[in-house]
Amino acid sequence: MTAPSPGPAAGAPAVPAWSGPPVEVGLIGAGPWARTMHARMLAAGPQTRLAAVWARRPAAAREVAEPYGAAVAGTPQELFERCEAVAFAVPPAVQAELAVRAARAGRALLLDKPLGPDLASARAVADAVASAGVVSQMVLTKRYHPATREFLRRAAGLEVTGARSCYLHGAFLGGESATGWRLERGALLDLGPHLLDLLDAAVGPVTAVRATGDPRRWVELTCEHGNGAVSQASLSGTVPLPGARTRIELFGPAGELVFDTAGIDHEECWPVLRAEFAAAVRSGRAGELDAARGLRLQELIEAATAS
Repeated sequence: MTAPSPGPAAGAPAVPAWSGPPVEVGLIGAGPWARTMHARMLAAGPQTRLAAVWARRPAAAREVAEPYGAAVAGTPQELFERCEAVAFAVPPAVQAELAVRAARAGRALLLDKPLGPDLASARAVADAVASAGVVSQMVLTKRYHPATREFLRRAAGLEVTGARSCYLHGAFLGGESATGWRLERGALLDLGPHLLDLLDAAVGPVTAVRATGDPRRWVELTCEHGNGAVSQASLSGTVPLPGARTRIELFGPAGELVFDTAGIDHEECWPVLRAEFAAAVRSGRAGELDAARGLRLQELIEAATAS
């Protein structure tokens, strides 16, 4: 039986009509994120088709692939040969290793955050993408929602003096998201890319960042921006909230601008993400959320870690 596909939700931005064959995408990974998001998004089309799945456990790869009629690849190389683009739903260290190989094989990349487990591995991915000249795109989920884009549009016209923000949830306390690398490295590496990306885009380029606290419990970031603004970000994956809380408050001479994700439906993000990735692959031109953006966020995380 075919699993339900994430089609457009009410209020979702219009997705341009697609003509021509779908982009053949291979998926690396068969964990919760691969099952609940990547596979069904890529299989929903018409812009993409899930061509193959590879995971270290063949049985898990088969479980993800079969509902969509996708092949199960025996090796990453076989997966590369079956597709023109590769999506990643694996831990950062695995992504960093295999993304370099995929880029060298000439495949476009749909990358998760963080780009790698550390700055050196993230730079290796970005360098491989640049050297091979392939398209890359980061899955910074909230960036594909219309409410986020409206917030960033309004923020672009606002003089910002300071900002407060948070990304908080309790997923690291147990369940499918309480995975090894998240428990070891904490919220800075997992949630930090999302919030730093939004602050950098809404307030202005971050020029310095300092961290206090324990990323495995609660970490507080203070960011300095090139326009003189200062922002703060609270991050934790170990607070038992009824749902994830992401909120950004911008303050300036004209008043405040608040962005709160409590009411948004993430299902509205997937058709936009799929359409924009496919369009980038077909045109050969990546958007702003490419591997270079992922490296930029990793540099900020490294600066916070070293502070």
